[in-house]
Amino acid sequence: MATQLVPYIFFYGRCAEALEFYKSVFGGSYEMMRVGETPVASQMPPDAANSVMHASFTADGIAFMASDGRDVKPVDPDAGNISVALALDDAARGERIFNALAAGGTVGMPIDAAFWGGRFGMVVDKFGTEWMVTLP
Repeated sequence: MATQLVPYIFFYGRCAEALEFYKSVFGGSYEMMRVGETPVASQMPPDAANSVMHASFTADGIAFMASDGRDVKPVDPDAGNISVALALDDAARGERIFNALAAGGTVGMPIDAAFWGGRFGMVVDKFGTEWMVTLP
C-alpha cells in the first residue's frame, strides 16, 4: 500500500482505557508505547511517564492511531480530538504532499528523522487540520 490515511484520536489521558473499551467492542488488538518507554522520556515531565505517547488499534475493517495528547497541543474535547496520520512509502511524494499542506498553514514539526525509524513531520493546513506525516 503506497499511501494510507488513518485517523489519529486523542483521549485526554484516557487512551489506555479507551483502547481496552474498543477492543471489547470490536475485538482486534492494539500496540501501545508509553512516554516513559521512549528515548525522549527524560525530556518530558516526570508525571507524563505513564501517559500513552502512541498506540495503534486494528480490528476487522477498523484501524486508528491514538494518544493521550500532548501538552504542546492542548486538546479541547469540544473543539475536536482527531489529527490525520498519513504514511507514505515514497519519500519524494511525501515531501511534496507535506509542503503542499504547509502552504498557507503552519509547520509544527519539520520532517526529520524519527527515533522509531523513518522520518516524521507535523503540519496544520490552512483549514486547521493537523497532519502527521510519516515517510521512509
